[in-house]
Amino acid sequence: MPRPGQLKSSSCERLSDRIAVGVLTRAFPPELVDEVVVQCGRVEQRHRLLPARVVVYFVLAMCLFSGQGYEEVARLLTHGLERARRWDRAWRVPTTAAIGRARLRLGPEPLKELFARVCRPVATPQTAGAWYRGRRLVAVDGTTFDLPDTEANAAFFGRPGSGRGQGRSAYPQARVALLVECGTHAVFAAATGPLTIHERSLGARLFSALQPGMLLLADRGFTGFELWRDAAATGADLLWRVRKNVVLPVVATFDDGSYLSEIVSDSDRRRRADPIPVRVIEYTLTTATDATVYRLITTLCDPTAAPATELAALYAQRWEIETTLDEIKTHQGGPGLVLRSQHPAGVEQEIYGILLVHHALRDLIHHAAHDADCDPDRLSFTRTLRVVRRHVTDQAALSPLPAHSRPHPDPA
Repeated sequence: MPRPGQLKSSSCERLSDRIAVGVLTRAFPPELVDEVVVQCGRVEQRHRLLPARVVVYFVLAMCLFSGQGYEEVARLLTHGLERARRWDRAWRVPTTAAIGRARLRLGPEPLKELFARVCRPVATPQTAGAWYRGRRLVAVDGTTFDLPDTEANAAFFGRPGSGRGQGRSAYPQARVALLVECGTHAVFAAATGPLTIHERSLGARLFSALQPGMLLLADRGFTGFELWRDAAATGADLLWRVRKNVVLPVVATFDDGSYLSEIVSDSDRRRRADPIPVRVIEYTLTTATDATVYRLITTLCDPTAAPATELAALYAQRWEIETTLDEIKTHQGGPGLVLRSQHPAGVEQEIYGILLVHHALRDLIHHAAHDADCDPDRLSFTRTLRVVRRHVTDQAALSPLPAHSRPHPDPA
């Protein structure tokens, strides 16, 4: 006897097997989602209206259509499916409560595993703006997400001070650290936690994703001997801005104006035990109203292989991670973004869903830029987002195709 929601023919399939997230299914094909669901132990013991695969796609759609209610997102996922074939039992849109319970059953682990499997740097050697002298440019930074004001979220994540003498912030906040490929804005490593964990500590959890051949850019918030030592131990090169009060003795000077120095642990500052050699580049950026002194330290100690003027100009690429955060929080999430999850596990699930959707969009942009032989920065993220949202509803009734045979919408 066929299960509820199945066709009665020998070639039958559940209606839920037909659900896809339009062009996003290219990045997250159903067979991969099924593998992740099995690996994380989320396979259903009985047929449900919302099996685990559907819930994964629902979370992705929820993070694509920020601001839409649960039931409306479910309608977008299944638009047209009822009329596509004759099912044994008609599809009904799950209630908000049912979707909430399904998300709770799924948990964050399948989304985190999907992120670990899919999200990688995407630039090829031909990608414009992604490289410096053969090194892949990447950046690290932290941010926060506002959360619904529930007891569970406040207890786990905490609240920031208002900074205006008015007590605590209206919203609990989750802290997130990211590694981003500068040339493509692809997020390829992430860590989440409560506000009590400093972004430096979260950032250190990402260093396992660094590799030789990368050049990691970081701002002053990531200054620290142990952090530098651990990042450099991965084999990646580093170019970090440091605060002006960091002691950097001149060991040797170079013709390009940079100089060789060394950094030591704060605990060994007097003895200067086990110093790490660094090269220092100092310069001033002057505007009509201000003059800012920049101090950079780098593992690239040969000025002939990496001239100071090139590194000073290169540091501006660190701002690509700021642009990436703006894409995620302002454009994909919407102005004044507050996540919708009421519990910490749902918050983590939602954050990884947001990052998965952003990576799929950025991978799509990279493919389009490659086909057009142009810099990915020249293609609009906002327009790509609009195109993908349209394609989700247009393609919801189509059976997912293999990744190599699905066309790319033109986001230009």
